[in-house]
Amino acid sequence: MRAHIMNASANGTRGSAWRLPAVYAGGVLFGFGLAYSGMARPEVVLDFLQLDDLGLLVVMGVAVVVAMLGFHVGPRLLGRDAAPLTGRRYQPRKLTFRPRVVGGAAIFGVGWGLSGICPGAAFASLGLGNLPILWGIAGMLLGAYLLALWEERRGAGALAQGRVAVGRPPMRR
Repeated sequence: MRAHIMNASANGTRGSAWRLPAVYAGGVLFGFGLAYSGMARPEVVLDFLQLDDLGLLVVMGVAVVVAMLGFHVGPRLLGRDAAPLTGRRYQPRKLTFRPRVVGGAAIFGVGWGLSGICPGAAFASLGLGNLPILWGIAGMLLGAYLLALWEERRGAGALAQGRVAVGRPPMRR
């Protein structure tokens, strides 16, 4: 599996000179925004899960609207063939509903409820000095790795089918 990841990352992508700086800048903005809004504090996330503070819902809603505007307005301003700095040109596609989404969401919800850790906010929380959050981050990484390993052994994983390159989302066939 490791060799496959290394080979996939060597393929390169369009705009690769800007790829890492753009991802880094996006991460900086993401972390700053989460910390600024207070969402990088696990107790705020727990308050949300207990319906005591719906601020996380507002942050997520505003962030989704801003990102959607970027995806819809960006290509119009930069030209129809414009691509994000981090990948290929975006092409809308219709996907069929996959029951796996519901199962994954339920498992995610159990993990979120047990730990009180929101995945994106966990990394921003680490930046605020919350070192015990490393346990939750390590758990998330291990969980994703175990799924990839399980699917790889079944021959059903994205790595086994050659659909994943490091730093890029899986390609659909």
